[in-house]
Amino acid sequence: MEVLIFLVLGLIVGSFLNVCIYRIPRKISIIKPASFCPGCGNSIKLWHNIPVLSFILLKGKCAYCGSRISFRYPFVEILNGILYVLAYLSFGLTPYLLFILIFISAMIVVSFIDIDFQIIPDQISVPLIFIGFIFSLFSHGYTGFVSDFKESLIGIVVGGGSLLIVSIISKGGMGGGDIKLNAAVGAFLGWKAALLTIFIGSLIGSIVGIIIFKKTGNRKIPFGPFLSIGALICLFLGEKILNWYFG
Repeated sequence: MEVLIFLVLGLIVGSFLNVCIYRIPRKISIIKPASFCPGCGNSIKLWHNIPVLSFILLKGKCAYCGSRISFRYPFVEILNGILYVLAYLSFGLTPYLLFILIFISAMIVVSFIDIDFQIIPDQISVPLIFIGFIFSLFSHGYTGFVSDFKESLIGIVVGGGSLLIVSIISKGGMGGGDIKLNAAVGAFLGWKAALLTIFIGSLIGSIVGIIIFKKTGNRKIPFGPFLSIGALICLFLGEKILNWYFG
């Protein structure tokens, strides 16, 4: 089952995530046109678009113009596949798994969009808040998630509100996309996990930021990827971390 989830579900969805990462910030429909080469504009044939395998067979180059294909494409596909398998092993094959996989893929998409454009599109974060709330109507505290819709609402307010306060104090130092993204985390995982997500994201972001500043002198780095990493850590380990801390 793990191999099936990785190859059939994880990699194929990961290929679609690459489409979203490229097209959403450029305001191109994710449905039409069919996949095309950004370099020459030619439509990519089905056999040139097999996740990971086509990248290897084409040696990382477009079949038409020979332009380089970013290693990010297979990386996103493999990353999504690995996280899908971890989700299956952690939470089991249940109806709730679909919501969890949506959450995981959304974190991947917003991370790479934020890296490239320093934005977190509302088309992803806002629907994710509603999906998390809907999930709360059925989850009943399933394996560390919110126990009911009331806890989901509190998670939305605390998750988004805490970063809103930071944004006000820092006079815009925190973007609106980060606020909505953490509200979505709160909708899925509750207010404690939303605060833990901020702490983990800030810790990792600070370490990476110091390294980048020493090497490049760049002080401005997107927070979305680190917030997403914190959210994924909370997804898989948040309950254990919180139980350890409060215990």
